[in-house]
Amino acid sequence: MTDMTPSTPAAKPKPRPRPQVMRLTDAAADRVKELAARADSEIVGLRVGIKNGGCAGQSYTVEYAHDIKPTDEVVEDKGVKILVDPKAVLYLLGTEMDYKAEKMQAQFVFNNPNQVSACGCGESVQLAPAKIDG
Repeated sequence: MTDMTPSTPAAKPKPRPRPQVMRLTDAAADRVKELAARADSEIVGLRVGIKNGGCAGQSYTVEYAHDIKPTDEVVEDKGVKILVDPKAVLYLLGTEMDYKAEKMQAQFVFNNPNQVSACGCGESVQLAPAKIDG
């Protein structure tokens, strides 16, 4: 004979915390603050993404973000906001955004564990989606 007493529902497991898509170095955060201060109009941060093109197949995009879109992944680090294009999240998981200023050039540099290769000129990369455990 089966027991027909109602049982209490099992507690739902707590959702896993989402990993932070990107982190910034102090140099990158300082540069984002400088760019925000110099922008022609108010910005909420920088929008980062990837686009197809270049010799290796893909390149990073960085542009002013004037608003936060509902689909943006918002990264807040060191007092600045980086908005990640939702199509780029899997390719940017674990990436460190840095800023390098050298004698002949200054640019954001992406130290990305998902980078498979890069072209010789350094303008484009080949990325693989991050492997998610669990």
